[in-house]
Amino acid sequence: MFSQKSIRDSFILQLVSASATLIVIFSVILYNYIKISIFEDITQELTKQASIIATSRTSALERMGVNIFDPSFNSINNPADIQVSVAIRVNQGNVTSFEHSERDGRKFLTIYFPLEKRQHHFISITKDISNTDILLTKILRNVLIINCSAIFLILFYALFLSRMLILPVRSLATKLASMNENFLQFIDIKNVPIEFQPLGNSINKLVERIQIFVNSQKELFIGAAHELKTPLAVMKTKNEVTLLKPRESEKYIETLKSNNQTINDMNKMIGNILEIGRQESAQFEKPILLDMIHFLKEQINNYTILAKMEEKHIAEEIPSKHYKIMIQPTLLMHILQNFVQNALKFSPKGGTVTIRAYSNKIGFHILVIDEGIGIDESKDLFAPFKRYGNQTGAGLGLFLAKSAADALGAKISLKNREDTQGTVATLCIPHKI
Repeated sequence: MFSQKSIRDSFILQLVSASATLIVIFSVILYNYIKISIFEDITQELTKQASIIATSRTSALERMGVNIFDPSFNSINNPADIQVSVAIRVNQGNVTSFEHSERDGRKFLTIYFPLEKRQHHFISITKDISNTDILLTKILRNVLIINCSAIFLILFYALFLSRMLILPVRSLATKLASMNENFLQFIDIKNVPIEFQPLGNSINKLVERIQIFVNSQKELFIGAAHELKTPLAVMKTKNEVTLLKPRESEKYIETLKSNNQTINDMNKMIGNILEIGRQESAQFEKPILLDMIHFLKEQINNYTILAKMEEKHIAEEIPSKHYKIMIQPTLLMHILQNFVQNALKFSPKGGTVTIRAYSNKIGFHILVIDEGIGIDESKDLFAPFKRYGNQTGAGLGLFLAKSAADALGAKISLKNREDTQGTVATLCIPHKI
């Protein structure tokens, strides 16, 4: 089982860890700086005193190993915590050195200062640094207390800050939880922090798509019920009229044939409705990197065969330069297939359907141009169960095409040709979808 990760907990942990690390590093640097500064002053003082003694009391050096500190000597101030003597150090060389020591619970610092006229002889000055050590211990203790307090305050601040940062997310989650298919509303992003506005915009786009989907489904079901109810009522009426009185067998056969035709039309309509379900499943298809030029040429080959069967022609105006895009090919094929089928349906025999493609700064465009009767641009051509012209059909083709385009994030449109009679169906796929 994988443990759930909390952004809030991760934020608190990282903030406290980073802050504590910086505080510790800074405190260590500060403490060592203070310690070094204090001991540097002490060593400088001892070096200065040793230098004065070495240059001023050379006559007393003949007494080796005795204390040469003379209180009557007024050239230096000799505190009570300082002891001066002469020491012999064979292996040290002619250099100044310092040593730390501890006696009877007290700490001392000793300097060994070389005498120029006496080899291996050194002025030894020992200073009691117990008070200094106590002071440094107090400083260290205070630094630790300050560090613990600072880390605690940072932890408290991190808890407060993390709570404040996740409030917009909780607010959005609450608003989303209150929504259902019967209560959909857009989120007001004016009061949302700038960092969360892209999330709010994405949610609003999703709500808009859900609203369109729910409304289209309601419209589809209402239309389907109406479209199926009417032929059923006609069939029932025909049967009732036929059964009112005995008739010749030809009349019964005629009624049965008419009812069978009606049943066939209903089956086609039901098939189209099922196609909607299949298309919705295709919306979950994983996008692939598709070469649009290669894809169009393959589809045009199939449409050419279909056009010849209907005594019509397919012309192509496809660029040679390849254009690749991440897209769901099944949805794209549904749109293109609907465009071409409608164009062939409304074009006269011997007519030509032109498939054109080009790319500009807006996106990749696919146009299907026919030589049919044209359209009434004032009507909603993408509404379900809407039929135009004298052609048969369930009136769901353009509705399916529009649904597929919405799923792709693309735009489709239908316009009359400006050069002659006919219709131009356009699919515009943005460069990044």
